[in-house]
Amino acid sequence: MADLINDPVGYARDVVGKDPMAQFLGIEVEEVSNGYARCSITIKPEYLNAVERAHGAIIYAVMDQAFAVASNSTGNVAVSLSVTVNYISAALDGEKIFAEAVPVSAGKKVSFWKLEVRGLEDKIIASGEGVAYHK
Repeated sequence: MADLINDPVGYARDVVGKDPMAQFLGIEVEEVSNGYARCSITIKPEYLNAVERAHGAIIYAVMDQAFAVASNSTGNVAVSLSVTVNYISAALDGEKIFAEAVPVSAGKKVSFWKLEVRGLEDKIIASGEGVAYHK
């Protein structure tokens, strides 16, 4: 795989956005442009925790996928160095949630990203930060 991508938005949407784990979980790429991604998932019963709320792992997964798609839409292959997530409110069974990733600072090798997950009526579910390394 080349480290420099000829069609970065297409690569982010069609390759990164359709990775095996995202496909398995049912994460959809809603929108992608240079330096931006919005992904979604509908909460299923198997994604719930013991108190019938979306498990933190599924919230993290959709957030991480938006981060991966966005950071790979800029022209250089990117891999995650770290993600910090703060869980703010719950998502319920059947609720469609959306994760967005936007750059805060983009250097040649390292970029920093603002990550958010929202649900019904734009309710904030989680917020976080991501750091990516660009090959």
